[in-house]
Amino acid sequence: MNNRNNTAAAGIARLSLSLPNGLAQELDQLVREKGAASRSALVTDLVRADVVEHRSRRGKQEIAGAITLVYDHHARNLQAKLTDLQHDAENLIVSVMHVHLSHHDCLEVLAVRGPADKVRTLADRLAAVRGVKHSKLTITTTERGH
Repeated sequence: MNNRNNTAAAGIARLSLSLPNGLAQELDQLVREKGAASRSALVTDLVRADVVEHRSRRGKQEIAGAITLVYDHHARNLQAKLTDLQHDAENLIVSVMHVHLSHHDCLEVLAVRGPADKVRTLADRLAAVRGVKHSKLTITTTERGH
């Protein structure tokens, strides 16, 4: 990286980016749609998201995030299995929110924090319980400055 393009006092590195015209137009459209302050602000957010996702795949990297589950609460033994898994992972779970979506369906959101491999294992185990219709792990970083 060229140090003369770095603004050390501001903690900013200046980069030059070349994109095909069509992709540049798509970027400008995305800036407008998301209400981003600038191309730079949007690209910063996109790069940060990719860095967080990449780092979360490394075993011991600490991550924070949410495990979202939608399930049929009438499924046999489902709630007991989910509760057992959650109790086994109490050191990873910060908070749980439970919402009744319909007569059959519930939404549960678990705020989680811990080593990436353990959080991902918990998310996978919860998703594998019979009766879970949808599951998603959304992650973010716990590091400062990203």
